[in-house]
Amino acid sequence: MTRNHPMPPRAALIAGPYSSGKTSLLEAILVEAGALNRRGTVTDGTSLGDASIEARAHAMSTEMNVASTEYLEERWTFIDVPGSVELHQEMLSAMNVADIAVVVCEPEPDKAVALAPMLRAMDEAGLPHLLFINKMDQTRASVRETMAALQAASTRPLVLREVPIRDGEAVNGHVDLVSERAFSWQEGQASKLITLPETVQDRESEARNDMLESLADFDDTLLEKLLEDAIPNTDEVYANLTKDLAENLIVPVFFGSATHGNGIRRLMKALRHEAPSPEETAKRLGIEKTPDARVRIFKTVHAGHAGKLSYGRVMRGKVADGDNLAGARPAGINRVFGANLDRVPVAETGDVAGFGKLEDAATGDLLGPDKVLSGAAPDAVISPLYSLAIRAESRSDDVKLPANLQKIMDEDPSLSTRHDDTTGEYVLLGQGEMHLKLALEKLQNRSGLGVLSTTPKVAYRETIRKAVSKHARHKKQSGGHGEFADVHIDVKPLGRGEGFQFADTIHGGAVPKQYIPAVEAGAREALETGPLGFPVVDVSVTLTDGQFHAVDSSEMAFRKAGGQAIREALPEAGPVLLEPINSATISIPNAYTARIQRIITSHRGQILGFDAKDGWEGWDEVSCQLPAAEMHMLIVEIRSATQGAGTFASDFDHLQELTGKDADKVVEAHAQAAD
Repeated sequence: MTRNHPMPPRAALIAGPYSSGKTSLLEAILVEAGALNRRGTVTDGTSLGDASIEARAHAMSTEMNVASTEYLEERWTFIDVPGSVELHQEMLSAMNVADIAVVVCEPEPDKAVALAPMLRAMDEAGLPHLLFINKMDQTRASVRETMAALQAASTRPLVLREVPIRDGEAVNGHVDLVSERAFSWQEGQASKLITLPETVQDRESEARNDMLESLADFDDTLLEKLLEDAIPNTDEVYANLTKDLAENLIVPVFFGSATHGNGIRRLMKALRHEAPSPEETAKRLGIEKTPDARVRIFKTVHAGHAGKLSYGRVMRGKVADGDNLAGARPAGINRVFGANLDRVPVAETGDVAGFGKLEDAATGDLLGPDKVLSGAAPDAVISPLYSLAIRAESRSDDVKLPANLQKIMDEDPSLSTRHDDTTGEYVLLGQGEMHLKLALEKLQNRSGLGVLSTTPKVAYRETIRKAVSKHARHKKQSGGHGEFADVHIDVKPLGRGEGFQFADTIHGGAVPKQYIPAVEAGAREALETGPLGFPVVDVSVTLTDGQFHAVDSSEMAFRKAGGQAIREALPEAGPVLLEPINSATISIPNAYTARIQRIITSHRGQILGFDAKDGWEGWDEVSCQLPAAEMHMLIVEIRSATQGAGTFASDFDHLQELTGKDADKVVEAHAQAAD
């Protein structure tokens, strides 16, 4: 990757909602750069990216695509990330290395809300970004209306850089607002310079003034010129645009059609002249200046027989073949172009490379020559919102499941697993139905492991409503020493959340001290399954009296007697089912607040209140409590109601009594599953 060019290699992230045309834009950029002869398409499976089995099967991006190329003698790496909100982790990982992001959207005002979480993440990270309104050849939507809707989704001012030239309803060209030159789009060719049409002169003048006024908000010299009706020269305008973009003060907006190659050259010129340098990016990310190599890993791939491949960007210094990274020697440095890897001797500052078999490196790590300097930031991984209980189709393969799943989780940090001790299930957690479906498909395709999945069980509990005293005697004679234990216990309900308490009031040695812990152990065992079929909680047990035999009594006998007493007492103590209740905070654009409130009430939820989301103009946070049994599909319904923009966070709050038909159904279903 040795270069003789003045500008170090730069990296641009391409992001956008599902179906916005990101991968098509990547194809168009690579054609413009001469790296591809023609544009492929996602739908017919001919695109450079989306080469995985899962992407082809679903005709959508399922993981990031990386392509390094040159454009006008400058090296670029483009990182195209999936648009599905369930695969948002890929974008966050790529943001850790990108100099700039191109956010692709459609010219439909109703879809603009889907960009809000994406733009917010970039703003919080300080990542400079611009918007590319795609599919301008397929719509009658007003650019003015689209801009207004997009501005509502952005915390930074949008700065329109072009205005469309129309032929009737169709857009067939644009006017550059800086140079004030007009261009006619040509299918499959560079745009043609034309005379500025009279029909757009007024609109062009208005839009240019708006652009200059936006820039003047951040430059007093420019403001003075505008107040004096002086016209700034083109170089001044470009300098302001470059500075404001690098400082993430503005969001420039371009448009075109990736499918037809329209507006691509203008976009590439903007990237070339205005995108920050790797040095500026390293400074923004807080990576100190040093002659030693600093490599940020942003993607991990387990490539079959080739082993582990770590995609990283050299943020400082360089890495030559044979050098160490994180205390190990990579098995090759590779230039990445889609699924193709080309071995290269060195990766310099700004280069993106695939490093082979860095076993100790994980996505998000910053590597030095000798060690991993830091891992992913705590907030760099999205919390899970959806889960499935899983097991191998063949029970004999259960032991293989964790290790093979770990490779999938290495590639996607937003996936996780846990063993639920309360239900005995192995649970896979992620961002939604499609996310987990893709993970299990990858598992099947790569390891041959078939997996069965079900809705995770709810950790129901039961308790009692009234106090009961019980006498139990365990006596068994079978030749030789027998078994004998006699106990009297009081069983009482406790307050919610107090758990289990055991005490004794034995006097005079009615039950020898060495046997009392055995009674407690027997009680605890018996409480593991109550009369309704679930663990019993919030109960106190007091051993009040008993008898023993000098020869036949033992710890085991008193353990059995204690358990017997509990099992006989619980049905008489008014057993009642307890269901877990979660506290949740749902974040949504305020246009959808009423819909979310209806969803909450339809799920037996209790709305505690709602307020404006702090720092998110036009967004609300709804606080509520929901039964855990109603949480499984919550994220699916929230996204459906908010065009994918809404989300939530939740935690267990308390156990609450469940009675009537709902409780009967739970108990009946549990009994049937146990048969």
